[in-house]
Amino acid sequence: MSAQMPVLKEPARKRRGNKKLLAVLFLLFAALLAVLFFNSSISKVSEFQVTGTHFTTTDQIMKASGIEIGDAFFQKASKDIAKNVETLPQVEDATVMKVFPGIIKIQVKEFPVVAFELSAEGELSALLSSGTSLPAELGGAELLDKPVLSGWSADDPVKIELTKQLALIPEKQLSDLSEISPIPSKAYPDRIRIFTRTHFEVITAVSVLPDKIDSLNAVIETQEPGKITMLLADTYVPFKTDEAEGTEGAENPDDAENVQSE
Repeated sequence: MSAQMPVLKEPARKRRGNKKLLAVLFLLFAALLAVLFFNSSISKVSEFQVTGTHFTTTDQIMKASGIEIGDAFFQKASKDIAKNVETLPQVEDATVMKVFPGIIKIQVKEFPVVAFELSAEGELSALLSSGTSLPAELGGAELLDKPVLSGWSADDPVKIELTKQLALIPEKQLSDLSEISPIPSKAYPDRIRIFTRTHFEVITAVSVLPDKIDSLNAVIETQEPGKITMLLADTYVPFKTDEAEGTEGAENPDDAENVQSE
């Protein structure tokens, strides 16, 4: 009895042509979607949200960023936009975050205000720790915790260095400084005179100010108002009362005249 041989099925033919066609159609469809997307309004910058500014306007930020409303949303990377914003002299740091669709959020950190300056024309300017001077429209309350610079020229390099040094002084000690003016000498071209809100007169130099501020604070906290000199050596001389000056002048008028001439 002969055994029957099983019938073998022919292997199915691979439809390579159909797969290639589907791949081409998919690529064409993806390209069409990309073209439609990049030409639609949702791929454009529609809004700027700027926070953290006091002296910088949104228009200034937008102009510096290199991006305008209507530009392609993916035209520039966030880090490149941030670098552009940081070129503004009053901006210390910028952080950019893109929120789809179309929103660009920019968080700005400006250089801190360390002093104010009153010009001969009565115009008030804010001096930042970077040395940048900007118009300030402030009330009197804002002047209570920052020194006012007077007698400085606009392009004085010592003034720029002073603003940098003031940024290193703790806020509590900085708030006691009332007025700072230049009194340069041959030995100390950066010598300055400081009047404090605690009624002290201080003679020092910009180059040594951060190193002397703790000693200055110690004298102010423990001594009566007087004149403090903090240069190569530190000295303190209390102010004489009117009564004491009058008594001393009556006892020795020649000494009083010598003091006035000094």
